[in-house]
Amino acid sequence: MPPLVLDDLYRIAIPSDPRIRPDGKAVAYTLTTADRDADESRTEIWLAAPGAEPRRLAAGSAARWSPDGRTLAFLRPVDGRPQIHLLPMDGGEAVAITSAALGAGVPVWSPDGARVAFAAPVGPGPDGAAASPHAPVVADRLDHKADGAGLLRGVTRHLFVTDVDGGETVQVTEGDFHASEPTWSPDGLRLAFVASMHPDRDLDLGGTAYAVDAAKGAVPDPLSEPELLCGGVWWIGDRLIAAGRKNTPVGHARLFALGPGGAAEVETGLDRNVMTGAPGYPGGTPALLGEDLIFCARDGGSTHLYRAPGERLVPGEVNISGISTAAGAVAYVAATQESAGDVYLATFGPGAGADPGTATGQDPAAESSGESGAASTSGPKKVASGEMSDISGASAPDISRLTTYAVEGVDLFKARRRTFTAPDGTQVEAFVLRDESARTPGPLLLDVHGGPHNAWSPVFDGVHLYHQVLAAQGWTVLTVNPRASDGYGEAFYTASIGAWGLADAQDLLAPIDALVAEGVADPDRLAVTGYSYGGYMTCWLSATTGRFKAAIPGGLVSDLSSLSGTSDLGHLMKTHEYAGDLAAQSPITHVAGVTAPTLVLHGENDDRCPVGQAEQWFAALRERRVPVRLVRYPGASHLFILSGRPSHRHDYNERIIAWLEQWVIGSPS
Repeated sequence: MPPLVLDDLYRIAIPSDPRIRPDGKAVAYTLTTADRDADESRTEIWLAAPGAEPRRLAAGSAARWSPDGRTLAFLRPVDGRPQIHLLPMDGGEAVAITSAALGAGVPVWSPDGARVAFAAPVGPGPDGAAASPHAPVVADRLDHKADGAGLLRGVTRHLFVTDVDGGETVQVTEGDFHASEPTWSPDGLRLAFVASMHPDRDLDLGGTAYAVDAAKGAVPDPLSEPELLCGGVWWIGDRLIAAGRKNTPVGHARLFALGPGGAAEVETGLDRNVMTGAPGYPGGTPALLGEDLIFCARDGGSTHLYRAPGERLVPGEVNISGISTAAGAVAYVAATQESAGDVYLATFGPGAGADPGTATGQDPAAESSGESGAASTSGPKKVASGEMSDISGASAPDISRLTTYAVEGVDLFKARRRTFTAPDGTQVEAFVLRDESARTPGPLLLDVHGGPHNAWSPVFDGVHLYHQVLAAQGWTVLTVNPRASDGYGEAFYTASIGAWGLADAQDLLAPIDALVAEGVADPDRLAVTGYSYGGYMTCWLSATTGRFKAAIPGGLVSDLSSLSGTSDLGHLMKTHEYAGDLAAQSPITHVAGVTAPTLVLHGENDDRCPVGQAEQWFAALRERRVPVRLVRYPGASHLFILSGRPSHRHDYNERIIAWLEQWVIGSPS
């Protein structure tokens, strides 16, 4: 089969946000594809079940089952704003139940199924409308903008409750703060959420759990102490579980049970970071499986599913994104070396071992026609029991793959795990992607991840498609998890605080030295790229080593001092992440050492690493007559390479390949 090409971007379908039906027999999920003609991402709600072909239900995202499993609530745009719709599963069209001025957030059903809660932006204008785009923007705090949203212009995020039978919608929180997605108390009387309400919340990290009356609202009651920095909160069974950090601004997220006596840490049995999921970061919210708490955590670059305290539930080389539970089963999405994501259903307990898709002889998805009868060719597949060798027989689940979203007719190169040793003796894990039959020594591209607390994984990457294309052209693509990467313990996670470029560079260079010594990499054909923190390291390495024939920083940071005052998180990053000598850690200080032809790729509307960082680097190199090109993507935020316009994402990949061909291989461009 042929290798992947960049136009396969438009054939990649990625499922997310799996939601298991209350009876445990079917899973609703969001499927995201790239629409070439409209130049936008499309999201649809699909339904999958063992023994049935996945089927499209409706255009939209964020599907949530009613407690009786008879209705799906989901988000769909109305006049450009997301609103909550209800889709009856016994047939019929979806009906909108909200008309929020600036759009509604993810629906959260009440335990009795009579109401839906949600968080939504509220503007300073009449009925929560936004301020005029021409009005002056007045800021008294640093948190007046956010990447992806831009200038907030007085918009806050608050909680609402609406009756599903067409009754009124009630706003239950108000004030100068942002409320997280809510969670219902088991009795349906209160909503819990996370917010930062103290006056100096822009100057220090904070996140407190609160509860508010779900019927009429009131002043929220704090449920956690200030030293616990909550990132999220969920009522799971009869316990209120928070994910966060205690007495430390940077470190692993842990799980805590909140109660009258304070926050009691839930023993996970792992020195690993709990992953609740976010754009660019896999994982899923904690959930209850029978009487057990399950959660996601990252280990060695991959995100896995665990049952407390520390029992891994799902086998294989996977990255899990999104989980939900019901009736002794878990639905999840996992990326593998063959696919950027598929939907799986794992059953536990007495039913495990019997195929839930054939036990009754029925098609669990057939009862719902949704808004379209379109079926997918992505059918279910039973996962072989031999793939579960690392799980004890007593707890081994019965796993069915419900979809097949691997790109058809394409032969993907598989990354190999390697361990290298830095000069100070630190063990560093990396992944080597290459055509093993390619001639050696050959060109090598070092790609540095962002964060800095993210991590590369060996699974198929549906974002950095140039990895596969370059491997097909004889390149070795090296992705390293240096100090500060997630998945290797908290000491490793925090090892580069205050020492960006100083503590981590050796971890990136040592694997290159080893591959050169092994005869895999040609020392005269080395290149470096990376995005966000990876863009920072690309600038740093090209300025301080002189080893690379080409450099391609994306979403970069070149000057930590100016970043501190211009990024939406600049002050917090300066205080807690790269604290110390900012000049010494800034690539711009060392720019005179750059000789590598440099391609700078940056989103025009990036508020995390503002485009001024790219402008500074571009100007400094141009003044020194280093070959340099600046590409700005109009309207693009920091995360555009993940979820921006498909044409921008295609262009980003294409330009990287062309730049490497021009300056490393020597082909005309």
